[in-house]
Amino acid sequence: MAQIDVKDQTVSGEMNGKLKFEGTVEVGGTVTGDMLSVLFRKESNVNGKLQFQGDLEIDGTFSGAVTTEDGLVIGENATVNAEINCGSVIVKGNVTGNITARDMVALETGSHVKGDIASPSLSVAKGATFDGSSRMGTVAARRQRPNRPNGTRT
Repeated sequence: MAQIDVKDQTVSGEMNGKLKFEGTVEVGGTVTGDMLSVLFRKESNVNGKLQFQGDLEIDGTFSGAVTTEDGLVIGENATVNAEINCGSVIVKGNVTGNITARDMVALETGSHVKGDIASPSLSVAKGATFDGSSRMGTVAARRQRPNRPNGTRT
């Protein structure tokens, strides 16, 4: 049985049609992968800022920003237009926006990324499309470096 609490209303049971969220939706307690798959399956269209713990796969349409210390998979049916900041990212679908990953980014066959990638590890499979620039190295260390005037290097 599905149960989603939104403000003071509770929706229980099976749902047909569309479910629309406006504003901030917080789900407390244990959220299972099945619950998240309802929000991010290929028929979904979500717009906003997404923060989560654990691994998540988006297989629908998502616009906004994604932040997690854990893993994100952009499914093969996904169209994502977002700034992504994650522990690791595997792209199988389409992404427009910059990706920053603490551990690694993998672009699988058939994926399309238009944006910059910053990660210590980047793999691009044959048949993947990447239109942007990549920066490799420790992402956390890069954030700590001071700005250098006039583009000089020391």
